[in-house]
Amino acid sequence: MHMIHLEDIHSLSDFQRNTKEHVARLKETGKPEVLTVNGKAELVVLTAKAFQALADKVERVEAIEGIRRGLADAEAGKVRPVREAVEGIRKKHRIPRAS
Repeated sequence: MHMIHLEDIHSLSDFQRNTKEHVARLKETGKPEVLTVNGKAELVVLTAKAFQALADKVERVEAIEGIRRGLADAEAGKVRPVREAVEGIRKKHRIPRAS
């Protein structure tokens, strides 16, 4: 994600008055804009494409963190055999054994 620069900070009033220009700039640069209310940052606006790219990055980071936690648990001995885990799930959810 990009750093926020002064040229990316606008008042909400300016955004409302000049929405088309802001949307064009957002699409052209791919950079988010910070919108202020009474001089304080209140909102961040970005294109759907930029939002999806950000969401994809977050998902990848979360997946990597999940893998790291799993590996740390395995190294710490906090594991159990797959058959035991599956049996626990089966019992918890009252799933009959396959015949």
